[in-house]
Amino acid sequence: MRAHEAGALHGDIGSRGPAWLRPPVDVNALVPQLWPRNVTRDGDGVLAVAGLGVRDVAAEFGTPVYVLDEDDLRSRCRDFRTGFDGVDVYYAGKAFLCRAVVRMISEEGLHLDVCTGGELATALSAGMPPERIGFHGNNKSVAELTRALDAGVGRIILDSFDEIDRLTALARERGVRPRVMIRVTVGVEAHTHEFIATAHEDQKFGFSLAGGAAAEAAFRVLDEGVLELRGLHSHIGSQIFDASGFEVSARRVLGLQAQIRDARGVELPELDLGGGFGIAYTTQDDPATPQDLAKRLRRIVESECAAERLAVPHLSIEPGRAIVGPAVFTLYEVGTVKDVDGIRTYVSVDGGMSDNIRTALYDASYSATLASRASTAEPMLARVVGKHCESGDIVVKDEFLPADVQPGDLVAVPGTGAYCRSMASNYNHVPRPPVVAVRGGQARLIVRRETEDDLLALDVG
Repeated sequence: MRAHEAGALHGDIGSRGPAWLRPPVDVNALVPQLWPRNVTRDGDGVLAVAGLGVRDVAAEFGTPVYVLDEDDLRSRCRDFRTGFDGVDVYYAGKAFLCRAVVRMISEEGLHLDVCTGGELATALSAGMPPERIGFHGNNKSVAELTRALDAGVGRIILDSFDEIDRLTALARERGVRPRVMIRVTVGVEAHTHEFIATAHEDQKFGFSLAGGAAAEAAFRVLDEGVLELRGLHSHIGSQIFDASGFEVSARRVLGLQAQIRDARGVELPELDLGGGFGIAYTTQDDPATPQDLAKRLRRIVESECAAERLAVPHLSIEPGRAIVGPAVFTLYEVGTVKDVDGIRTYVSVDGGMSDNIRTALYDASYSATLASRASTAEPMLARVVGKHCESGDIVVKDEFLPADVQPGDLVAVPGTGAYCRSMASNYNHVPRPPVVAVRGGQARLIVRRETEDDLLALDVG
């Protein structure tokens, strides 16, 4: 059984930190699985990405700044593409999307999932071939569906009966036959926070398997004959380390596939098992490799297909976090250091919940390191907090930093590629940070920093 993110919530929290967190032997050492593959320390102990020191990054782009190791992201794309050979790998754009990332994943041979008109616009503007785009979402508007049809997206994942009727009418009006999949809620709740567990019945996504809605949806699409039903789709949650949930999900969704065959004589050619593959945020996390995941999922599908006397369908998966999450770290500057009567030391940085809401929203755990220099000081248990007017504005709940950390130091937080910039806000009217891609010792701006002028430009009062 692999660890999962929620494990941190059950630790012994207090001045000693959670039970899994241990004082490091060397406070300057980097835990490899937490960092992009090209992150090292130079001779002075300064954190460097692809040979470029973070002090130079901060000097040119300011802080906070999201720093993307481009070769790391590309290599993770290749790991999934080769590990899941013969499987369509859809990058889940909701994790983080900008035009540069669209081009990277496209060049590495991946497909792309979008779930809003804005994400679709970003994908198309970056030149993503529309036939390699899948369109998700539980409440796609007429305008969004119309744009998807006109662009020729490769597949639309149906999420409700209203959407079936809406898309059927639009397709009939245009004389087109879009490819679709039925999103099935299979009653499997991933072992994670309830707000990011998406396959249990009481939620907004998809058609219920247990209640019969999924079968009814498939029959309606087949009987209408306007939309081309390619297969079924299942997604059981996020930050998943244990493959047992996928096994139960595959068994149930392939059972529905057999039911459709028996009732309508149609054997659907495709199956999407979703994403949600976990990454390492702290030393307690132990993610599987794409190769290992591929072996497990193939074995599960082949076994269940044999049991149902089904041909093995063409598979697709949807990793997002597992590709972009480990490829990015956030760089901050320390503003104040405050010891509270020996109970806890607060290290305040120049960002916070506006650039990473996940700690406040999900109780997510992160790691951190002193990035601008080496230290010979003893490790000190600290809490890295932001500058916002909220007591819950926490970036890293518990981490050992050098006892001599001081204002002006740079602190780096790894694993921030997924759902940090994409969920960033302007809380307290703080402009959102830029995203910088580094490759071969050279940095380039791919998303610029917001300015106060940007904020005021929207204020028409």
